[in-house]
Amino acid sequence: MDNYTFIVNGKEVTANRDISLLEFLREELGLTAAKDGCSEGVCGACTVLVDGKKTKACVMRTSKLPGKEVLTVEGISPDEMKIYEHCFAEAGAVQCGYCIPGMIISAKSLLDVNPDPTVQEIKQAINGNLCRCTGYKKIEEAILMAAGFLREKKEIPKDPEKITMDMRVKRIDAAEKINGTGKYTDDLKFEGMLYGGLVFSKYPRARIDRVDVSKAEAHPDCFRVLTKKDVPVNIIGHIKQDWEVMLGEGDITKYVGNVIAMIITENKDKIKEICDLIDITYTELKPVTDPFEALRGDAPLIHEDGNVMSRSTLKRGNADEAIRNSKYVVTRKYKTSWQEHGFMEPECSVALPEGDDGLLIYTGCQSIYDVQRECSKMLGLPPEKVHVRAALVGGGFGGKEDMSVQQYAALGAWYMKRPVKVRYSRQDSLNYHVKRHPMEMEFTTACDENGHLTAMKGVIIADTGAYASLGGPVLERACTHAAGPYNFRNLDIFGMSVYTNNVVSGAFRGFGVTQSCFAQEMNINLLAEMAGIDPFEMRRINVIKPGDILPNGQRAEPDTNMAACLDLLKDDYYANKYAGIACGFKNSGTGMGKQDIGRVLLSVEEGKVHIRTSASCMGQGIGQMTLTEICHMTGLDPSLFVFEDADTVRTPDSGTSTASRQTVMTGEAARRAGEKLKEAMDRGDSLEALEGQEFYGEFSAVTDPLGAQKENPVSHISYSYGAQLIILDDDGRIKEAKAAFDVGTPVNIQAVEGQIEGGMVMGIGYGVTEKFECVDGYPVSRFGTIGFMRSMNAPELEVKLARPSEEDKLPYSLGAKGCGELCMIPTAPACALAYYRYDGKFRQELPLTDTPYRPEKKG
Repeated sequence: MDNYTFIVNGKEVTANRDISLLEFLREELGLTAAKDGCSEGVCGACTVLVDGKKTKACVMRTSKLPGKEVLTVEGISPDEMKIYEHCFAEAGAVQCGYCIPGMIISAKSLLDVNPDPTVQEIKQAINGNLCRCTGYKKIEEAILMAAGFLREKKEIPKDPEKITMDMRVKRIDAAEKINGTGKYTDDLKFEGMLYGGLVFSKYPRARIDRVDVSKAEAHPDCFRVLTKKDVPVNIIGHIKQDWEVMLGEGDITKYVGNVIAMIITENKDKIKEICDLIDITYTELKPVTDPFEALRGDAPLIHEDGNVMSRSTLKRGNADEAIRNSKYVVTRKYKTSWQEHGFMEPECSVALPEGDDGLLIYTGCQSIYDVQRECSKMLGLPPEKVHVRAALVGGGFGGKEDMSVQQYAALGAWYMKRPVKVRYSRQDSLNYHVKRHPMEMEFTTACDENGHLTAMKGVIIADTGAYASLGGPVLERACTHAAGPYNFRNLDIFGMSVYTNNVVSGAFRGFGVTQSCFAQEMNINLLAEMAGIDPFEMRRINVIKPGDILPNGQRAEPDTNMAACLDLLKDDYYANKYAGIACGFKNSGTGMGKQDIGRVLLSVEEGKVHIRTSASCMGQGIGQMTLTEICHMTGLDPSLFVFEDADTVRTPDSGTSTASRQTVMTGEAARRAGEKLKEAMDRGDSLEALEGQEFYGEFSAVTDPLGAQKENPVSHISYSYGAQLIILDDDGRIKEAKAAFDVGTPVNIQAVEGQIEGGMVMGIGYGVTEKFECVDGYPVSRFGTIGFMRSMNAPELEVKLARPSEEDKLPYSLGAKGCGELCMIPTAPACALAYYRYDGKFRQELPLTDTPYRPEKKG
């Protein structure tokens, strides 16, 4: 056996086998700041220094390291780390945090040799590090700031003793994400831990004739093989119960992500070897991969209840008559494709026995109570027997609402009575987890001779893939937001979400509105041309204003600030020849008559106020949001607070982090809890006197169901509005992206700006650079080829906020509204208009083709 001796963080270490440096650091030394985001040298989350040079630890082998010195984030001196902690937090550079240790290392590799870098040099230094949250701008600003602190030996200023809304304040969760001490699920290890491996279907559609596990069971490292017969309740699902935990002999597969067996081993290096020993015989069947094909009368049924998963209809006024009487009418078809979330942390879960007959599950997800519900259902257990605790979540964007690996970790631990970890590789994640819905749309939009919109009709066909996931509400949002943030009242929208044998489509930032917004905004561009009005003015004369009626019938509230958003971008639009403008709006809260409750519990423990809520933070800053609402109400020093990780035993159910709901729903619950704490303190009680007491806040939104027979139904408790501008250079590359948004009163300025900046870059990806491909039911994309935007390609970003007046602001959550989804909704159509003005080509499909990012293929 070979031994490889080298230095890690100043200490001599020896590896007794040739493995990746990343595996050695994480598994042998317990240094988990470097993350395994891809195992391919693509994402940069594993970046370390080797002899002072930044190196991807996932591709560096221990056999190449003898005599060399390795530095990880854990090895940076405390004084230097304090500077990075301050600067990255102060700039707002930290969201989910998964990429940040790698970014710190790349920054250090630059600043060690160039103490006064330019922005362009910083962009080059971090170009090998992907970030899906921030859009890179705030990371670049953080590195510039750190350079100044290191170069000039500045003192780190003290944190403020009071914080309020609309301030620039460091996030409560920033430091642990910067210095690498915060734990994501894959960072967790437990004594006696086993590892689960999953065997997926070879085909998107095939009959499983035989499953032979005997060879796998005979492998010396195989502890157990679990199959369909071992699952107590085999059907689960986020909303519709239609997703099998496993398939078995006689079943017909629905997509390549169907699990047929699970192996359990103590040696994770043997997972693939054991899985490959399971012999499965199939009869291959022709997959149904086109939703229109699935609607044919002779199409095979993917599910017993039919291939139409859901329908959605929205009618207001008389669209047909209004269109007949309109001066200008345009009808076009549009098509959008899948989009990969690309969150930096692949899915992972660890489950272990708890008590005599319960389980404890650690996971990174968008709702611990959803995990509890689905896993307890699968095991036939009362929910209280399944205890779920959140680790840090390395990004979500909607992609971690559904179960992925949690149910298998739970099943393995239930049988083995030992901890079991199950983790997707990056390629597993690409192949099997949900994507943005592809949609095909036919929209008719009309206006009068003065450009005032009069009516629209639309048909939307969504490919929901093999299972329902969030396909129903995604379709509803696509329909309810299809007309855009404009003032007209004749609307006729019909949508269907259709099962196919493709990869499952589910929740994704924008939640269906990104697709229908693209179609409507493109039609408005054509109407503007027909009416002889420029695209900016066409939007300005039609946008919704306070008191106007949205096309879905809801009256715009006094906080509606859509017109101000456009006005903030007017000068930039007219100053640039190749500028594209688009508008969008997005609901906050699930709405549509559904129960929607935010909950926060404050408890005074050992002189600290513990903030307890299950609201999942995937990077958007739940902890800082609730802290700010409470501090604004109480005036207490933020250092007196502890934000607890979500836990089904400790934290009340505040619903899923979805539908841009947490800022309004949980924010208002936090405000109410803070108000009760303040009342107690106003009576003269000190924190010491309040030891052991609890203060509970709850907020429930009352809304009307889709299609409610009311003159002005309230579909959602609030809406955020925004406009975006995309500016091309003379070569057709995107040089600037500007946003003006009405998100109410900002909770934390860095967080709001960072969300919007990241959303704009993700939206540019959706519109121009990214392409996830699924061919005949088989995903064929790899992480490095999808086209995620890197720092060198990211344009200059600018965010402007249209703040409401004090008397007009939303009466909840101290006036704050959600921005996490809205920020990428208008981006793709803004890109499309910019290119239309650049080359005269009207594009009707996403991602846009024949651009410098995706040139038209010749021949």
